[in-house]
Amino acid sequence: MRYLLFSAFFIFIISCSRTYDETYVSLEGYQIEEGFDLEVIAAEPLLKAPVAIDFDSQGRIWVVQMPGYMNDIEGSDEDAPNGSIKILEDLDNDGVADHAKTFLDSLVMPRALAHVYGGLLYSEPPFLYFVDIENDQPKNRTVVDSIYAADGNPEHQPNGLLLNIDNWIYNAKSNFRYQRKNGVWLKEPTTFRGQWGISHDNFGRLYYNNNSQQLLGDHVLPNRMVRNKHFTPKKSVSQMLTKDQRVYPLQEVAVNRGYAKGVLDADSLLINTTAAAGLVVYNGGVFSEDYNQNVFVSIPEVNLIKRNILNFKGTKTEAKQAYEDKEFIASLDEGFRPVSLNNGPDGSMYIVDMHRGVIGHHAYLSPYFRTKTLENRLDTVTDYGRILKVNKTGVLREKAPNFDDMSATALVSLLNHKNGWIRNRAQHHLIYKKKTEVISELKTLILNQENELAQLHALYVLAGLDALDFDFLAEVAVLASSKVNAHAIVLLEAFASEEHAEKAKAIFKSLMNRTNAEIDLYLASTLGVWNQKTNGKFLPELKKLSRDHFGDHVLREALISGLTDDQLILEYLSEDVSMKDLKLKMDLEKVASDKEKGITNIIYSRKFLNEDNRTAGGKMFFQICASCHGTNGAGIEGLAPPLQGSAYVADGEKLGLIILHGLQGPITVKGKTYDLNLAMPGLIRNEHITDKDIADLIAYVSNAFSDEPDWFKKERVTELRALIPKSGAEYTEEELLQHSKK
Repeated sequence: MRYLLFSAFFIFIISCSRTYDETYVSLEGYQIEEGFDLEVIAAEPLLKAPVAIDFDSQGRIWVVQMPGYMNDIEGSDEDAPNGSIKILEDLDNDGVADHAKTFLDSLVMPRALAHVYGGLLYSEPPFLYFVDIENDQPKNRTVVDSIYAADGNPEHQPNGLLLNIDNWIYNAKSNFRYQRKNGVWLKEPTTFRGQWGISHDNFGRLYYNNNSQQLLGDHVLPNRMVRNKHFTPKKSVSQMLTKDQRVYPLQEVAVNRGYAKGVLDADSLLINTTAAAGLVVYNGGVFSEDYNQNVFVSIPEVNLIKRNILNFKGTKTEAKQAYEDKEFIASLDEGFRPVSLNNGPDGSMYIVDMHRGVIGHHAYLSPYFRTKTLENRLDTVTDYGRILKVNKTGVLREKAPNFDDMSATALVSLLNHKNGWIRNRAQHHLIYKKKTEVISELKTLILNQENELAQLHALYVLAGLDALDFDFLAEVAVLASSKVNAHAIVLLEAFASEEHAEKAKAIFKSLMNRTNAEIDLYLASTLGVWNQKTNGKFLPELKKLSRDHFGDHVLREALISGLTDDQLILEYLSEDVSMKDLKLKMDLEKVASDKEKGITNIIYSRKFLNEDNRTAGGKMFFQICASCHGTNGAGIEGLAPPLQGSAYVADGEKLGLIILHGLQGPITVKGKTYDLNLAMPGLIRNEHITDKDIADLIAYVSNAFSDEPDWFKKERVTELRALIPKSGAEYTEEELLQHSKK
């Protein structure tokens, strides 16, 4: 009911001009940290259920809309082609969108987009597409990946499409990265990361999260830890950067498992996050220095945005919440659902507010949550959507440059810009437009050492233009900045050979003498590659690093990732083994054993992400069970008893026996006996339904209709198949009550 109170503030104001129609939305009930302003720059009717945005080369906002998601408590019409990608325009140049034009429509559950290579990359499961753009219209659509995402639950499909400083495009909920090189799309395995949303810092490390862990990340640059296919890192990637999951909402709201012990406090306020969503590492250059590279995280279930402060300590990244009793943004508006955050061309932070009452997928909703949602009428909040902007108070809005009209030299100058969004876009334009005429300017910029961030961007422009060589990188590798050194070490690896061995060895020894943990980490990651290419010339350096950094799990994993598992290394490391070498030796022996057995890191064998089991089970339920038990599990009079609150639904094994073998005779649910003189047939004789299908169905039914869900693996379903009822037909309630769990 609180949401309905706030909806009374929604008023539409038509400006004096008939050309420009803008929407005004009251932000009463929203709290933001002192010194910042919160502004709505687009809202309904221009938008409906936005989930992601990106900016084009003119600074315009492009929006992915997903109105088919959770239109009601049952998630009806999820497969309807009502998704779209729109272009928001601010024709009167006052900072508020007044027009929206459709770029693509009739999409089914689109998830993400990115302006790259002069066109648009976007996802519509299961495909990842790229289209050229001509006069704001799509042209020449190309399928980049036909298995980008499995059909099913949008909560568990790849998303993000983040272009990183290394020129690769990364995703959340995926273990693949993408790049277009000379007109050809490349796809490579990478670390599996997060669930919804992904961001990067200025150095190029990636950050992400999942529902209950608001901030995860990699301690190292992407793909440094997965080059040895028979090694799976455990301490350096996908790490929880802060154990603090505490949230500070302004009010009591409905959360999915609110009845469970420890979810709510004595005031019925959520204690820890349960649905963390999109995040961003702020690098806009407009907020004060204290906010530079802070990580802001969407917490949509309790209508707030969290601020985390990063600390780069040796080979690790740590984080802490900025406050102990409040949030950066918190709202009393229960419709406020921030799901994605972005840095913008003007240095502001942009918030994508899906503004939907129910954002949890129906496959996961508990009966408790369904009841609360219907009581508060949140299921009726469906026709909204906003884009908000966070500004530093008193800072004038900066207009984004039009990259399409800029010369190559002007683009190079933008690599020095304070705004990371502008630096990233300038880097990408120089590459995809093949501005080879500024190669000498880029090298000069790198060597003058005035701006560390500009040096990094310029390095990867040269990498994207295939304009790097060993001698130049050797010069860069010994410059003053440890961050520039680290990236030069990574890029030098492409030139590992006998020809360059002696010079590289001298450079690496010089860098090791600096005793800098960041430099040593990337040396550890590359020495194995150089060692392999030069018949063992870098083994002394390998051993020195491993001993100098004894106990540093991140560095040890970096070293192993760069090593091959040949016998020479094992023999060398086993000589005069000390306790400092023992763990490394054991890890290498496991790598060798896994290679012999053909065991690889799963990212090299998994072709795509499988559909979530409860989502798959939900599809089966609506196809097979809903016609008798009702879509909401309430049962149908004279046909089938209710599933909601049934003790048999909360017991996965009894539920499995009923689904497999059927049920006859009376059955008691919540104290009421149902004797319908009907027998429910089992699915055991259906050759097209597998044990996994049954396990998925149990997972969905148990979760959807019981506050104490219970499910198990398909192997137990196989065992339940053999438990034939005495009659050889269906189970009776008496027989079910006699069954106990294995």
